[in-house]
Formats: sequence, structure tokens, C-alpha cells
Amino acid sequence: MGLEIKYKRILLKLSGEALAGEKHFGLDYDTIVNICKGIKNAVELGAEIAIVVGGGNFWRGRSSGEMERTRADQIGMLATVMNSLAVADALEQMGVEVRVQTALTMQQVAEPYIRNRATRHLQKGRVVILACGTGNPFFSTDTASALRAAEINADIIFKATMVDGVYNKDPKKFDDAVKYDTLTFTTVLNDKLAVMDSTAATLCRDNNLPIYVFDISEPENIVKALTGENIGTLVTE
Repeated sequence: MGLEIKYKRILLKLSGEALAGEKHFGLDYDTIVNICKGIKNAVELGAEIAIVVGGGNFWRGRSSGEMERTRADQIGMLATVMNSLAVADALEQMGVEVRVQTALTMQQVAEPYIRNRATRHLQKGRVVILACGTGNPFFSTDTASALRAAEINADIIFKATMVDGVYNKDPKKFDDAVKYDTLTFTTVLNDKLAVMDSTAATLCRDNNLPIYVFDISEPENIVKALTGENIGTLVTE
């Protein structure tokens, strides 16, 4: 393709909702295939990609009503495994080498998450999909993204969402919402902007980990973000 990439090692955060497509629940295989085409193109350009997948298309721990929070979060972790296996399958069918690693051990399904093994896979050009969040309750998959990105020395976190960046208020509710091209983590935290939860934002700020927020409904945006095109919002300190 002849394109120059701006970032070598990326942690791609995929929300569960992004995998549900128009259905807004469960898995939409056409949508997953579309997203995976973008990932494949990025790998072919020479990027090393680790993926953290959310589980919101199946389950949200915080909206589970009366259920005990630890158990509710554990169900959410299992939801991320289903999503991770679906993404792995789509990538493998495109000829991309993939490894799924889980923060909760389930040896019949995937490798356990081992940092050195994950980085070795990345060096060999494999996509590594990291499931089960951090493996702990009370921590979101956003926080898992920040933690894993720091562990594997990622250059940046790509937060692939259903919105084309960060706005000062909800663009779906307010016509006068203004999109930011760049932001600091301090502003995100002080203004309570909906980028990621405060634990994740603080972890990124303290480890000098930039985040790029963009819209995944156009899968070619992964390559555009990789080559430095201005299609979303860059959050740094």
C-alpha cells in the first residue's frame, strides 16, 4: 500500500456495542467482518495490534440490578470472551494469525494472559486479543485497555467507538455539541468528559499513554488513524 504508519504498536479497544452493529445486541457477523478488514489492512502496513474487547453487547455489570457486583462483573468478563472468539474467527478466516489470551484461565478456550508471550506474538506479526478485562471486578475494559497498553509498551490506545471523537456534550442529544481535535487527560477528568472512566484516564495520564478516539463504523478509519489522518480526537497530557 505504500503508506507510512505513525504508530508501530497499538492497543485497539473495541466496544461490545461496535460488534453488535444495527442489532444493538449480540453479535452481527457482517459488522465484525467489516471491522476485521480494517484490522487486517493495519497489520499488512506493519502495525502490531493488541485488542481489548468489551462485553456490553451481551451484559453490563453496572446495570445488572440487584445482583452482587463481583458476580455481575464476572459475567461481563465471560461476555468479552465470546466477543474475542468471534473477532478471532473472522480474522483467521482472512488469513491473519491471531492468539486469544484471557485474564481468567480457561485453557480449553484460550491462552492465559502472559505479558511476555503477548509481546512475542506481536513481534511475530500476530494479532493478540485480550479477553476478560483485567480479570478483576470493579475495573472496566477501558481500564484493562490502559493497563495492557502500558504493560506491552503500546505507542497509543485506539478507542474505536460509535462517535467520531470527543465532544463537549452528547452530539446525539445536542445539535450545538462541539468536537475536540485534541484534549488533555486533565481536562477529561476535570470536565468529566465521556472518553473513558476516570481510573483508565488517570492510568493513561500517569503513563504518558495517548488515546485516539474515532468512529469504527467506517473500518478504514483504523488505517487512517494509524497513518496520522485527523479523523477523531487525540487525548494526551
